[in-house]
Amino acid sequence: MNPGAENEAAIFDDARRLTDPAERAAFLDRACNGDAAMRDRLAELLRFEPEAQEFFSGVVEGVSSSHLAENPPAGPSGLDEQIGTVIGRYKLLEKIGEGGCGVVYMAEQQKPVRRRVALKIIKLGMDTKSVVARFEAERQALALMDHPNIARVLDVGATETGRPFFVMELVRGFKITEYCDQNNAAMPQRLDLFIQVCLAIQHAHQKGVIHRDIKPSNVLVTLHDGVPVPKVIDFGIAKAIEEPLTDLTLFTPYAQLIGTPAYMSPEQAEMSGLDIDTRSDIYSLGVLLYELLTGKTPFDGQELMKSGLENLRRTLREKDPPCPSTMVTTMQGTELLATARHRQSEPPRLISSLHGELDWIVLKALEKDRQRRYQTANGLAMDVKRYLANEPVSACPPSRIYRLQKLVRRNQIVFAAGAAVVLALVAGLGASTWMFFREREAMKIAVEAKLQESRLREAAERGRTNEMLLRQEAESREKIIQAAGLLRNNRFEEADRLIAQLPPNQQTMEGATVFRTLGEWHALRGEWKPASERFAVLLRANQSEEMDSASLDFSAQAPALIMTQDRAAYDLLRQELLRRFADVSDPQVAERLLKDSLLLPSAAALLTQLKPHAEYLTAYVNAMNAAYPSKSAWQYSALGLFYYRQGNFTEGANCCKKCLEYQGPEGPISPRPAAANLILAMCEYQQGQTAAARAHFAAGNQIIENKLKSGITRGDGFAGYWFDWVVAQILRDEADAWLRKT
Repeated sequence: MNPGAENEAAIFDDARRLTDPAERAAFLDRACNGDAAMRDRLAELLRFEPEAQEFFSGVVEGVSSSHLAENPPAGPSGLDEQIGTVIGRYKLLEKIGEGGCGVVYMAEQQKPVRRRVALKIIKLGMDTKSVVARFEAERQALALMDHPNIARVLDVGATETGRPFFVMELVRGFKITEYCDQNNAAMPQRLDLFIQVCLAIQHAHQKGVIHRDIKPSNVLVTLHDGVPVPKVIDFGIAKAIEEPLTDLTLFTPYAQLIGTPAYMSPEQAEMSGLDIDTRSDIYSLGVLLYELLTGKTPFDGQELMKSGLENLRRTLREKDPPCPSTMVTTMQGTELLATARHRQSEPPRLISSLHGELDWIVLKALEKDRQRRYQTANGLAMDVKRYLANEPVSACPPSRIYRLQKLVRRNQIVFAAGAAVVLALVAGLGASTWMFFREREAMKIAVEAKLQESRLREAAERGRTNEMLLRQEAESREKIIQAAGLLRNNRFEEADRLIAQLPPNQQTMEGATVFRTLGEWHALRGEWKPASERFAVLLRANQSEEMDSASLDFSAQAPALIMTQDRAAYDLLRQELLRRFADVSDPQVAERLLKDSLLLPSAAALLTQLKPHAEYLTAYVNAMNAAYPSKSAWQYSALGLFYYRQGNFTEGANCCKKCLEYQGPEGPISPRPAAANLILAMCEYQQGQTAAARAHFAAGNQIIENKLKSGITRGDGFAGYWFDWVVAQILRDEADAWLRKT
């Protein structure tokens, strides 16, 4: 279907929902925009529309069930799955939602466990290639993610007729705006929920997925033990930013908007040659924050739809949204009182709380130019956290007065006491200094003029400096974008030359991805010096990602530094590891922290700092070994290395043996059993068990040699990354040095 026909069909569909003849006629005049032929065609179709509905309703009622099975209707109707139908292991209990191409049911899983789930299945008659592709994309997008604030995918499958479905975690809750209003949530509670939503979107972005339709109905709040927890749902129009989500064709047809107008970024509505990236979601998060603060969106959604496509684009592209405080100020009477009451506030206090920092944060997220928005969802969350902690926010360059105000708010008692002392001194000295100040007034004016002139010169110099920095940042971003394009075409050498001398001017996900890819490229070629240099830049640029992703980058840099024999740089990296992850309670991060910090012998002070992490990981792995044997096997290997470095050779050997008990599906060639055999060999050697040590050394060495024959690739978290093989080789060299002494 051509774009004109799609537009005409959309106008017809909107017009037939209007029952008032005058309202329908006015809508047709606006929508047809002077096209008399189109208006006449649509008016004629609308005149016969009731008769057609009655006719086709009668036809469907008279069609036999066998005929429907062979010829399903071409659109959503009453022929969807019936309540009580069993699909695979799931029994449909209740229809709870319906989107553009899928229907969501509450279902009961019958085996291997009984539980309530949400089952999403493609609509009858909607199984065109594009719809199936989009449905598959949502399924793949959700499967990529594992975050407490994102609805999890539990299962996938297809009905007997071949229509795909997938099973998600059942989220029982309300839209985030409804939950906040119904519970009269105060501003800090609303902002805390919003921070959790930002971190969920950050996780999706790090997995290479853009949501593209963030709005209150896609953020549900449910209660866990009485604690409200937001859940982001409906990645049905998500788009992968690094790799295809599915092999099926998934694209946006010409002139077809994807998203909800009131929450849509200008570049998403414009549909220009500028690709949509993660900063489009930042804009939508800004709209969501705006609505949580004021109860309204910056631009009314219904007005946007009524204005037509071109006016919608013009509004989002050119019209500046009012500040949240301004929006509340324009409210009248009961609406203003209700808005304030829902936030446990009074109208003047509500307007005052929005004015200033919250206005700055929201308007920065809603910038028309996406380069001026927050570059990550985590950056937006951090600014909201700074506001709640009475710290300076980054949304507006803080002046000296602004910094002083924040300092006073954090230290009110101290400043109150100081103010009392100052007032007493002023009262005592006021009379004696009055004449002095009169005489010095002329001199003060002259000095102030000179100071003002100096400040203006400084401001001009800062302006020139900022202009130069902005130009450098723009050039750096452009080179990073060019390098990313070269990498997508496997032109690694050209990309590496382009960024070889490029400093990380700003923290961006694109820059981190480029340096990570080039570092791995050098490492797999055995070029350890340039590999460690690329990873060093990556660790400086990658300050805003989550702990799990950041710890993987340290795991790549640690063995690379050892292979370059740069012991001093490796010692500095160990201290940075402890500083960065000191307060993190995550078993995977704890595993990498122990392993990456102990690739070489260490001082007792370092082992003392690592001891709490080892104790935490020991308790975790002993409790979760039966449930997650594959992860526990890796974690026992890291604990074996810790106890070996500590001198507790018996416990180190026990951990390595537990690691080797698990025979994973990855097969015999894996860095995990290789490392465990080598650590066990060193523990046995220190205990005087030389024969056993040589046997385990031979087993670990054989695994490494077999892998080197087939070649080391990038790998994954299941069977081991490339750097896990490098770690195994480092441990082999250390064990070999010990055994040669006998």
